[in-house]
Amino acid sequence: MAFKWNTWYFPAALGLLGVFCLTALILSLVGIHKVTLPARNKYGLVFDAGSSHTSLFVYQWPTDKENNTGVVSQTFSCHVNASGISSFANNPAEAGVSLQKCLDEAMTVIPLERQRETPAYLGATAGMRLLRMENETASARVLEEVGKTIQKYPVSFRGARIITGEDEGAYGWITINYLLDSFTEYSAKDQDWIHPPSANILGALDLGGASTQISFMPSGHIADQSKAARFRLYGFDYAIYTHSYLCYGQNQALQQAIRVILNLTTSATANHPCYPVGYNDSVMTEALYDSPCAQRPSTPAASRNVTLVGTGNANLCRETFKKIFNFSGCSHDGSCGFNGVYQPPVNGKFLAFSAYYYTFHFLNLTETQPLDTVEDAVQAFCKRTWDELMLSYPTEKKSRLKDYCASANYILTLLLNGYGFSNVTWRNIAFRMQAANSDIGWTLGYMLNLTNMIPAEAPRPLRGHEEGEWAAAIFFIAAALALCLVLLLLSALR
Repeated sequence: MAFKWNTWYFPAALGLLGVFCLTALILSLVGIHKVTLPARNKYGLVFDAGSSHTSLFVYQWPTDKENNTGVVSQTFSCHVNASGISSFANNPAEAGVSLQKCLDEAMTVIPLERQRETPAYLGATAGMRLLRMENETASARVLEEVGKTIQKYPVSFRGARIITGEDEGAYGWITINYLLDSFTEYSAKDQDWIHPPSANILGALDLGGASTQISFMPSGHIADQSKAARFRLYGFDYAIYTHSYLCYGQNQALQQAIRVILNLTTSATANHPCYPVGYNDSVMTEALYDSPCAQRPSTPAASRNVTLVGTGNANLCRETFKKIFNFSGCSHDGSCGFNGVYQPPVNGKFLAFSAYYYTFHFLNLTETQPLDTVEDAVQAFCKRTWDELMLSYPTEKKSRLKDYCASANYILTLLLNGYGFSNVTWRNIAFRMQAANSDIGWTLGYMLNLTNMIPAEAPRPLRGHEEGEWAAAIFFIAAALALCLVLLLLSALR
């Protein structure tokens, strides 16, 4: 039987081609989105080994969005139920043992098939810096023991090390601005990654137990380049000022204040203006100098027991803290923080975290408020007696409750007299401990840097219909080839 080529086969072929073309057009307009299972996550693990305690943080990110922006998030945190690892100088093995419970819990969070590829880091801060100054061998043994413990777990251990104070400050700055999308954001209008205004870049204020860090972008040139940290992130260059003051963390500052008080008397009792009325504490003078932060008198007196008597005087408390700083001797045209250290004038908005946050959170002062309001609240708190405080805060640890007046006044002295904030710039400080459901601190920035999760260059622009266009093109070519094949077969059968 002969085919009737001119009757219906050719129109049918043209109709088929039309269907293919229409399908290709629709695909090019709406795009094809692959239906797949949700992407599995990768994980990273960082220990923050501080002077007073150690914390473990686990981060996660989608495997198909590495080197992108805003995709790393905190999925787990654990606080080690022990003092900082530097306290184990005489028993280093126990420093490793102290980490086991948090590691055990982390292994229940990270999927089994992802554990061996999970990078694990331990960064030690000011407490271990002080121990290294005092006993380098002991600090090395502590790091060795914590490393041995971590290596017993099925993770990719990348080392336990003491980080510098400047790195601690810079990584905290990276963490804050990464979590708040300050480095880059995707513009749907421009269909490209854009650089947010520099005003969106936040400064970082970190207050630990043994050190404190300040990091920010100055409005002008950084005169002392030894205080500059430079980064190229997402295609943009940043030069920030950062400095760490060892021995000016909260715990060390409180000890310095007691030494100032005791240096003024040889009596068996001494008034402590930062302690509440009705609170007394006994200290051995020798123990107060058992730290590299303490400068022993040239002719030390015999150790004696002194009773500190609380007087609850906020003004005298502030004056006592001012004496632990040196506000003179600046050789940088008057542009200094304290102790003769160069610092440009503070610029922009800041996030204050760690001990800044914990103290002001307790005093209900974390909301941005005028400085006068904050100072009045601190004054009122310091006037409360020890009995009143224990009655109002029955669940608060006494060791912390007695120090909130002192901590608040130290923070005010550090920020106002030390760093140079004023009545006006005080409103630029926000006290926070979390952003984008992650804890603020140096650990996220540390991991992002060591795993190269923030690329030097900007991510490739996204294109909303890219996948649909490719699918449409392939579909159209296949349709054309199929039609040609049909026509050849029909021609051969005529």
